[in-house]
Amino acid sequence: MVAEPIPAVSLGLPEADFTAGFGHSLERFGFAVVADHGLDPKVIETARKAAKALFALPAETKLRYRIAGGAGQRGYTPFAVETAKDHADADLKEFWHVGRETERPQGPLLDNVWPAEIPPFRPAALALFASFEALGQRLLTAIETHLGLTAPLISNAAAGGNSVLRFLHYPVGDFSGPSLRAAPHEDINAITLLLGAEEAGLEVLSREGEWLAINPPPGAVVVNIGDMLSRLTNEHLPSTTHRVVNPDPDRAGVARYSMPFFMHFRSDFVIETLPECIAPGAPDRYPRPITAAAYLDQRLKELRLT
Repeated sequence: MVAEPIPAVSLGLPEADFTAGFGHSLERFGFAVVADHGLDPKVIETARKAAKALFALPAETKLRYRIAGGAGQRGYTPFAVETAKDHADADLKEFWHVGRETERPQGPLLDNVWPAEIPPFRPAALALFASFEALGQRLLTAIETHLGLTAPLISNAAAGGNSVLRFLHYPVGDFSGPSLRAAPHEDINAITLLLGAEEAGLEVLSREGEWLAINPPPGAVVVNIGDMLSRLTNEHLPSTTHRVVNPDPDRAGVARYSMPFFMHFRSDFVIETLPECIAPGAPDRYPRPITAAAYLDQRLKELRLT
């Protein structure tokens, strides 16, 4: 294992300095660590407590909130169901998805479901969703500046998009089998914003083929490029393979919780390679455009959620 190579970039820096550091990290690793992001610690902690109470419910109670035919996009997905693309063994995790409640994009979206047993969960989740979305818009604007775009195409495409907040629980258990807490994979969406990576386990595959541990400062947000934005930028910003490995023996009795926000484009947005990312040495890798909705559906099938 190589020492953590990704330094935190402070959002409190002058805009040009933050954009340069943030953009360089995303180009090099497909990941960045953002400190001083402005998310309210009370909002974060309230959501974290509500999520822990949710996952502590009996299994039969949680299963009542699994939506048949919903591809895991809202409500509860049980332990060891999601399977990474091209992997045979299911991940050692359970999760709950919360989507947009207002300003819905064109195209069908499922309604959220809320656990009646945990009344604080709904307001806590919606507050965190709104906070993540506002931060995500700031980060997409920085990406646009870094790429030299003259119009807010990326941030506009994500405004009112099909974004999803995931509450993740990696339980304690038997780690002697072949499954990992999360097998190597890439994210589907535009960008992901993650809280909860302070607990060891998240690793990123470097260009040199080494697994690099991500150990952010307390409270920092880990940001990574998803496949949709990578495709849009002709892989100028790479969607990097990452995983969550099983704990060391001395941490095997400690559950892991995290809260990733998957920022998506609107369902009707056409993912078509940006002209700014095409050059003589970088021909268009994706000459056939695809809508965000069609791309998402394709990838959910690969995850065995549909």
